[in-house]
Amino acid sequence: MNSLVIQKLPVNRKFGQLASDESIRKTAKALGVNNVKTIIAKNGKEAKEKVLELIPQGSEVMTMSSVTLDTIGLNKDINESGKYTSVRNKLYSMDRNTKSREMAKIGAAPDWTVASVHAVTEKGQLMIASSTGSQLSAEAYGGGKIVFVVGTQKIVKDVNEGLRRIYEYSYPLEDERAQKAYGMKSSVNKILIINKETTPGRITMILVKEKLGF
Repeated sequence: MNSLVIQKLPVNRKFGQLASDESIRKTAKALGVNNVKTIIAKNGKEAKEKVLELIPQGSEVMTMSSVTLDTIGLNKDINESGKYTSVRNKLYSMDRNTKSREMAKIGAAPDWTVASVHAVTEKGQLMIASSTGSQLSAEAYGGGKIVFVVGTQKIVKDVNEGLRRIYEYSYPLEDERAQKAYGMKSSVNKILIINKETTPGRITMILVKEKLGF
């Protein structure tokens, strides 16, 4: 992308507004056509319950970094309950200086991946932006089962509007969060667009009628 596209812009608050019921229905139908099973949840509490119903206890699970998952408590439930084999905990126990390649391989193909997206189009496309790209291998191909938890404010008309949402809303807010949390800036270095899932049943999306994440 050229520098004009990736230039940081002020936060466009229109991308923080929840979608209408009509838009949600349209999006869910398109996702189904694209082999993404869709569940509608009324709030974060219900969304968390549905995720935990989907994943058998004892399963190997990787939770990707996500404000959405933190907000509804899924990271804690999966990584601290002892009910699942936490890939994230395993990675935290490893030395990145000496085992970075091994860590990359482990994170790229977990049995279950729980994450979010930055935009989902009414045509059923998923868009995920990343600074390092560490989560993208599992979400695009390597992960066995993927569960995305997505607030319906992330629904957009098409990919072009999705890119605007990433640069005008998600990125500025994540950049602010990263500076407060880690003392370092964020960036949009890689973007994954899933137009269609080739393996039916691999991806489940839980659309939540509550503003969650960026």
